[in-house]
Amino acid sequence: MRPRTLDEIVGQEHLLGPGTPLRQLVEHDQPMALVLWGPPGTGKTTLAYVVSRATQRRFVELSAVTAGVKDVRNVIDGARRELVRSGVGTVLFVDEVHRFSKTQQDALLPGVENRWVSLVAATTENPYFALISPLLSRSLLLTLEPLDDDSISQVVRRALSDERGLAGTVELADDAHDHLVRLAGGDARRVLTYLEAAAGAVAGTADPTVTLEVAEKAVDRAAVRYDRDGDQHYDVISAMIKAIRGSDVDAGLHYLARMAEAGEDPRFLARRLVILASEDIGLADPTALTTAVAATQAVQFIGWPEAQITLAQAVIALALAPKSNSVVKAIGSAVSDVRAGLAGPVPPHLRDSHYAGSKKLGHGTSYTYAHDDPRGVVAQQYAPDAVAGKQYYEPGTRGAESDYAERYARLRAIIHGR
Repeated sequence: MRPRTLDEIVGQEHLLGPGTPLRQLVEHDQPMALVLWGPPGTGKTTLAYVVSRATQRRFVELSAVTAGVKDVRNVIDGARRELVRSGVGTVLFVDEVHRFSKTQQDALLPGVENRWVSLVAATTENPYFALISPLLSRSLLLTLEPLDDDSISQVVRRALSDERGLAGTVELADDAHDHLVRLAGGDARRVLTYLEAAAGAVAGTADPTVTLEVAEKAVDRAAVRYDRDGDQHYDVISAMIKAIRGSDVDAGLHYLARMAEAGEDPRFLARRLVILASEDIGLADPTALTTAVAATQAVQFIGWPEAQITLAQAVIALALAPKSNSVVKAIGSAVSDVRAGLAGPVPPHLRDSHYAGSKKLGHGTSYTYAHDDPRGVVAQQYAPDAVAGKQYYEPGTRGAESDYAERYARLRAIIHGR
């Protein structure tokens, strides 16, 4: 089912649309050096094959797992001889190029610089870390994105009807189709493997229909009743947040696993944990926000499925943390006053005084610099008159916030001259 032309490739519209660099290179049959960066099953090898077919060049494939410097040089020497002899160029596809050492990557440079080969290098690792600068600077870096559900669904439908696939010999029930698409996780190769296994289970039977039950048995994965665009999406994430808020670690992990297995976007899960860290934990454990933000960054860096380990760590840490909603209540009270019109002008001594004439207006003239006081805090009005003396923050008594409560009371007393 590997696509044979650029038009047959599913997804990656940002790389394959009219006027894009890749399409121009292919349609004008120019020598090129491409680095394809993306997760498994997004079409890196397919793009290499298509480039070779579209440009009528020889196709040679090397795996960085098994090839050495000698293999690279042999291919480049062969490509140079063929170019001189027949004028036919060579597409050299290097899979897992990040596994090449610096010396092995250096061996590619002569072929790329002299246009003896059109290099197509595929990697799942960040090329800015995995590839040497001379090779990266001579290449066009193309980033492939995980396929969305619509693209995966298109792959499935094509495989069901195409003569190179199942050629209409098997029917696929709608719920079984949705199950396979969810399990694919944006990987076209994975969904074709699952479809082949499920089709094999009904081949030659009286009713060659892949039902949900058949699909579950074929891939040994139960279907998770979960609609990412419906009520279950909101119900399950709500349950996870409430479980963590209630400090039930195991329930939180259950709902996380449920959404992970259903193919929920890990970035969505990470964002909700960041919100929870401030909304339900706040200053009771100030490190909770750091944990949640770090988890979000890790999710973006390592991707799925490994990111579920990071998210699980965050869920456990946040569930075990002491809880406080004082931050939510504080900002809510402040916003309510602002919406009610309690604002007023900024006190003159706090206004900007970094321009000519500000002193004549009395701006900043009576301001007391807190660092000049041994305590680092002085008696001074900071809030507008309309809300002077208002207390929005009510410290909690759990975890680290109990220490904040004492410090807050002491600072407030000094500032208000009590």
